[in-house]
Amino acid sequence: MGCLYFYSFGILVAYEITAAALVIEYWPNAAPTAAWITIMLVVIVALNLSPVGVYAETEFWFASVKVIMLVGLLILSVVLCLGGGPSHDRLGFRYWKHGAMNEYLAHGDAGRFWGFLYALTFSVFSFNFGPELMVLTSGEMRAPRKNLPRAAKTFIWRLIAFYILGSFAIGIICRSDAPGLTSGGHGAAASPWVIAIKTAGVGSLDSVINAGIIISAWSSGNSYLYMSSRSLYSLSKSGSAPKIFQRCTSWGLPIYAVVASSIFGLLAYLNVSSSTSEVFNWFINLTNTAGFTSWICCSIILLRFRKACKAQGVTDLPFQSRLQPYAAYSCLVFLSILMLLNGFSVFFPGQWSAASFLTAYIGIPIFLTLYFGHRLWHKQDSWVKAPSDVDLHSGLDEILVFEDMDGVEMGDDKGDFIHRVWNKIRS
Repeated sequence: MGCLYFYSFGILVAYEITAAALVIEYWPNAAPTAAWITIMLVVIVALNLSPVGVYAETEFWFASVKVIMLVGLLILSVVLCLGGGPSHDRLGFRYWKHGAMNEYLAHGDAGRFWGFLYALTFSVFSFNFGPELMVLTSGEMRAPRKNLPRAAKTFIWRLIAFYILGSFAIGIICRSDAPGLTSGGHGAAASPWVIAIKTAGVGSLDSVINAGIIISAWSSGNSYLYMSSRSLYSLSKSGSAPKIFQRCTSWGLPIYAVVASSIFGLLAYLNVSSSTSEVFNWFINLTNTAGFTSWICCSIILLRFRKACKAQGVTDLPFQSRLQPYAAYSCLVFLSILMLLNGFSVFFPGQWSAASFLTAYIGIPIFLTLYFGHRLWHKQDSWVKAPSDVDLHSGLDEILVFEDMDGVEMGDDKGDFIHRVWNKIRS
């Protein structure tokens, strides 16, 4: 899992830079793509080489910009829907009259089914590694036994507020067959938000929104490099990677792990020789496969963890889900199917692409090679431990000591009301 996170988050750095480059193409006469890639990569690496306090402060403002922009876009969508734009054209739900699904690769019901399946596998990317980001930051989180369950409980509401409502709003104010979305040219670099704003004739707000999207991609790339480097650092600490990657600066920064993880960012330069949108799809395929693999492994780990807790009589867990273990079994089956269908479109007549096939499925043999290679290298370790032999207590005493030193108690909540509310919104 550590190797999976290391290369997946590293690839996501290149993906976010590519996403920003795709948006930059919206403006005519922009600087060369390579120049923008270099600027964004240098800034991301520089922030990750800075003390954690500088990184955290930067991410605070990045996150603030993203939240403010998303809330503003949702409000704007309501205004345009009700006819509050310059043209006073009341959109209502007119764009829903064309049907809920478009045809893809075939005609009729089959085409609509394939269109739905493609949209499903493509949109999964937006949810990839969201929960993992919370878990991986727990190593540097104050009072993780209190704050991690809190973040997990609010995660679903953030998905509803920003992803589900955002998609709902886009469906109201932008046609699914708008030329800017389907042309495949530079117009495709504009987001559906921007297309809707231009259609409504709302001044130069389209450039402001595009700038916000670039900042959002920049922020995500910054976070993903942090996660990739910390994954490599953890691998080194556990003896699964060279010891050089656990060396830290005087302020606790794993500098060699950051530099090594930054190498993935160079993949963004593929945009120089290939179409930006094509490279964008490659990274989505790679990340989707890694995300499916991660969630499948997490489902297996959770099921094993529950069996170990039951065998050892552990019942005082700070956080439990009422949906388990049924949710884990469902995810295991559903995500395995989606992973196999990740690149299904290349098998249709006239759709074959070696690059798309490889990026959609090469992650599976890579993960299996790493897993079985690790198992063979450490063949003295048992492949499967009995639930009663699983170690559930190592490190727990240290965490409890740190919480006592900080004066942190479960359920305690410090800070003024405004600070708590803002942290809940942007987290």
